[in-house]
Amino acid sequence: MSPARARAAAAAGALRRSGGSAAPPQGRSRKRASPRGGAPAAAPAPPPARHFFSDPAEVEALRGNLLAWYDRCKRDLPWRALAAMEPDADRRGYAVWVSEIMLQQTQVATVIDYYNRWMQKWPTLQALAQASLEEVNELWAGLGYYSRGKRLQEAARKVVSELAGRMPRTAEDLQKLLPGVGRYTAGAIASISYGQATGVVDGNVIRVLCRLRCIGADSSSPAVIDQLWDMANVLVDKSRPGDFNQALMELGATVCVPKAPLCRECPVKQHCQAWRRVEKELAFTSQKLFGNPPKVPDVEDCGVGDCPLCPPATEPWDSSLGVTNFPRKAAKKPPRVMRTATCVLERRGCHGAPEYLIVQRPSSGLLAGLWEFPSLPLAQDLQEEREREELADHLQAWMGQPVAAKGLRFIGEVTHIFSHIHQTYVVYSLPLDGDVTLDPALSPSRWVTENEFHASAVSTAMKKVLKAHEKQRRQESSPVKGSKRKRGAKAQGAGSTCPGTQLSLHAFLRAPTAP
Repeated sequence: MSPARARAAAAAGALRRSGGSAAPPQGRSRKRASPRGGAPAAAPAPPPARHFFSDPAEVEALRGNLLAWYDRCKRDLPWRALAAMEPDADRRGYAVWVSEIMLQQTQVATVIDYYNRWMQKWPTLQALAQASLEEVNELWAGLGYYSRGKRLQEAARKVVSELAGRMPRTAEDLQKLLPGVGRYTAGAIASISYGQATGVVDGNVIRVLCRLRCIGADSSSPAVIDQLWDMANVLVDKSRPGDFNQALMELGATVCVPKAPLCRECPVKQHCQAWRRVEKELAFTSQKLFGNPPKVPDVEDCGVGDCPLCPPATEPWDSSLGVTNFPRKAAKKPPRVMRTATCVLERRGCHGAPEYLIVQRPSSGLLAGLWEFPSLPLAQDLQEEREREELADHLQAWMGQPVAAKGLRFIGEVTHIFSHIHQTYVVYSLPLDGDVTLDPALSPSRWVTENEFHASAVSTAMKKVLKAHEKQRRQESSPVKGSKRKRGAKAQGAGSTCPGTQLSLHAFLRAPTAP
């Protein structure tokens, strides 16, 4: 047996004894049939020891170093305070649950204010279960990924109605019984709220573990994710699982960051294979500069051919990147490009202040249940004239009266990036001097003041649209000499035949005359 395979076999045995696993990822068979129907092919060699924590003494040292650092340096966050001080187990679990859902794909600094307002308004599962979806959407507005709030409330109602208000106490039951709770969220709630010794794997943990053990394969692949979960479960401190998991995530968020990591401040750098590799290369380069080149440094990959956790041969180690060689991800698919025509319908309210018409989106799909200005998806590469006509037809279907396309005033284009969509809103406005009766069968609608608009469950994109409209109105009220408005310029431009002139409701609804 080669030394590399001997080390791999020893690592597998050590990990099995410590609760981890060096076996092939779940779902991968140990034997593969020959393509010609002969004897089964030999199982691939397990990853070598350098990709795991096979030494119990090292695991204990890492736990101690990480927890000591966390006790000194952890950030003061409201959900941590609640988790530490709340004596009621169900309230404690709920407090952690809300924070974990809000923190998905959202920065901590953004979440803090939303979390405090949420917990003040709905401090218990029972309070959230009694709220309306409209209230939930209003508070969630601006936080993004709006389905999270809806699923959180649905799960809270299930706990109250089906589980007698009692939160499940284990990661397995949390994931099984609560809709919208995945493996990570379940592990976080169970370890932080209820002391279950189970690991967690999120984006920060993936980055830390991949660097600690030089895992260069695609970190989003199921095989690598399975190995990382095994590793997290081996490392988690049995006496302080919640603190350990938070410490590992805190390390990734504040020290072991994606770019320019603070390696010299890292409390576990002595356990980091990527750091060791950088240090060896620096030492080799230094000695070479002084004319005393040592032997080739021992910084190569693990030495086992086709290792499933090493970087692919086509993507070798880049010395200029250092530890940021890890982790590696598959290239993201480009976002889908969409264009939407949006019309800001405005009238004067009873006190002279402007009011805007907003309509409610469908209860499923993107931005489900939120409010927006009347909007219409557009085909790509439509000419401006055709865009106006389609939007006018859309408004006509709502109003039940002819709409003149030339009466729509072009404001500009507003872009907004969703996680998977690059959305461009082609913004028009329509000032009205009377009320508009919309078809109630199409969608709920209402007139709102500016303050009511911002207090409603509207997306950040719609707030950008209103901002563009208000900017255009200010420009028209104090025009600048020689200024030109061009189509395509963000938040500026005019598309009416008489810029700056408001059409009367009668003129706007008048059917176009034949040429």
